[in-house]
Amino acid sequence: MKLIYSLILTTTIVNALVLSNCTKPSVPAPDKGTDPAANIIKKTAPARLPLITEEEVTFYPTYGYQKDGKWNIHLRGWVHENREHLNKFLTKVAEVKNKCSGTEISNFQSRSDDFEDDDKSFETVIVKFDSDPEDTPYTFKRSASVGIVEIDLTLPDEKGRQLLDKQGSTNGWLTFRAVSKDHTGLGRVRLIESEGISVVSDIDDTIKVTEIPAGQDVVLRNTFCHDFKAALEMARMYAELGDAAFHYVSGGPEQMFGPLYDFLIVGPGGFPEGTFHLKFFPKNLLSSEARENLKRLAAGSLEITFEHKVKEITALMKNFPNRQFILVGDSGEVDPEVYNEIRSVRGGQVKEIWIRDVLNDAEASANPYRLEGMKVIKVSPAVCIEEKHFDRLSARVKQTYPSKEYKRNAAPPCNQ
Repeated sequence: MKLIYSLILTTTIVNALVLSNCTKPSVPAPDKGTDPAANIIKKTAPARLPLITEEEVTFYPTYGYQKDGKWNIHLRGWVHENREHLNKFLTKVAEVKNKCSGTEISNFQSRSDDFEDDDKSFETVIVKFDSDPEDTPYTFKRSASVGIVEIDLTLPDEKGRQLLDKQGSTNGWLTFRAVSKDHTGLGRVRLIESEGISVVSDIDDTIKVTEIPAGQDVVLRNTFCHDFKAALEMARMYAELGDAAFHYVSGGPEQMFGPLYDFLIVGPGGFPEGTFHLKFFPKNLLSSEARENLKRLAAGSLEITFEHKVKEITALMKNFPNRQFILVGDSGEVDPEVYNEIRSVRGGQVKEIWIRDVLNDAEASANPYRLEGMKVIKVSPAVCIEEKHFDRLSARVKQTYPSKEYKRNAAPPCNQ
């Protein structure tokens, strides 16, 4: 029974792909070609470990903050196991129904892989920091039905700096790994000083081309079939910020972390290593959270995204009250509204807001009020906007600006 319920989210993805064609080009296609700035940042982040055990633990890159002379760290991971036969079945479905071939089949298989995995319940995960002279083990709480494991730990300041020295870290990043039986997993945590510059960055259409306003079919092809493309010039702009701390906050599913990390951080994307704050989507519909997420996703995910980002960014700012934040997003979803909300509450910590204007909202005759007081990064050509997305976006914008009308005279309509 658990298998049946856990397959439903995957089935939803497959059904959507079946109705689309992975070889169909997205229209229009901004940001053609390879970003020449992609390799400007020196890569120090480690690649993910090859799976050598039955179960994998995906650890999401996180941070440590100082309080009372100690480093406070929240570690989070997901224990899962590959369903080999299911993976082969879904790959065949994509091949037959969507006429994917070559690299598109490979892309589909690797990016859908974690959605298909079996969440492992009641697992006890133990980790150790690399090169720890005391070889201290840290034990997570046993995993819940969705496979999530978490632990709050504190390290004396002296211990944290000892680990940085022993690992030869010059940028605050520490490596730890699973040492419990049958588990493979490598994690990263950055010990971030109390003062400095932090960058909160969205992912889709901010640093990676996804074309969310163009609608579900385009998004699914760009997410599961086409080669990922970095948004032009964004890697260079991030590199110019020097040793700022980066936090990638997105409403996208945590099950996509692996492919995103492989492309953005250790691959050709060329972006600086940072913490990841994605949204976990439980696949077990016996979970009330999963049922609620699916109901709200069916009506459009903008409200889920808004709430998730406000929550995650607020937590970061509270943990680092003396740091200044640069908030970076795009106009295709609700980033301007999220950042406006953050600025209204914690304006003293907001150094700048950057918006990649994929919908040309900054045009005087369009919707410039959304981007007021923000640094606008122009995008040409603009991403087309599907009717459904326009309706959902305009409704959400109206909540923030009740006296304003959201006009659609800037971004072109998509071919329906």
